[in-house]
Amino acid sequence: MSKIACLFPGQGAQSAGMGKGLYDNFPVARQVFEEIDKQAGRQLSQLCFEGPEQELKRTINTQPTVLAVSLAAWRCYLALNGPLPDFVAGHSLGEFTALVAAGVLTQSDAVKLVGKRAQLMEDCPVGAMSAVIGLDAATLGEICKEASGESGKIVIVANINTREQLVISGSPEAVVNAGGKAKVAGGKVIPLPVGGAFHSPLMEKAASEFEQELKNCTFADARIKVVQNFDAAAADSADEISRKLRMQMPSAVRWCESIECMLSAGVSNFIEIGPGKALAGMVKKIDRSARVFNIFDDESLKSTLSELAGTVIAK
Repeated sequence: MSKIACLFPGQGAQSAGMGKGLYDNFPVARQVFEEIDKQAGRQLSQLCFEGPEQELKRTINTQPTVLAVSLAAWRCYLALNGPLPDFVAGHSLGEFTALVAAGVLTQSDAVKLVGKRAQLMEDCPVGAMSAVIGLDAATLGEICKEASGESGKIVIVANINTREQLVISGSPEAVVNAGGKAKVAGGKVIPLPVGGAFHSPLMEKAASEFEQELKNCTFADARIKVVQNFDAAAADSADEISRKLRMQMPSAVRWCESIECMLSAGVSNFIEIGPGKALAGMVKKIDRSARVFNIFDDESLKSTLSELAGTVIAK
């Protein structure tokens, strides 16, 4: 049976002008942006539409603006009778959009949580991250273990995006050491323009502070199953979802395994909702037979809904 999953992007998907087509063409999108501007207490919509790019790249701005565009796109999808998915998932930051889509968090709570998360991650201790292409997670994990042992500093595999598209994160010297070893092993290493060691144990202090913010929010049972980053498993219990969300920040993003979880459950249609096309590209690298769609502006929304309308989805 063919099923649908909706995927929501995270940090790195941002670009100046994002969401403007939706805002201009759909009243529901304008409503979402206006609501989020009020909830955030600042003009996030202006940042989305006008940038500048340098400001959008700052974590404090990137995370809430990507959330805003993704939520606006999701609400447009629903307003135009897009088929309800069987699963939702989000890449890192995108998990918060997924939780709103699933009815676990209110939009207001998600805006508050992401604002706090962005501030904590912007202020986190100095760290580094590098993308590594061409090595599998087990091999890179052993390299990181060796590099950590030599320096006494932390470096781990922090993002498993596809089977051979990975990210390492940790102390700058340990990341450089592991990157050198990865090159020797045949991997391509690309340092990322971030100043923190996201999704590594170096985020433990920030995660502890964030947990206090989570306790002030109400979690509901999910109306749509959520596949979470922490363990790449589907959940619908409010308690389970909130517990795993508390562990997301210092833990690896198991994106490849999340997609494989949904594929094994019968999902063959993946709709990326929000700015960019990175997640759809990752899905195709994981399973070339999967059908992928993107919704990031008014034209892509219309074309995706048109294609989906011609597909018989067996529930």
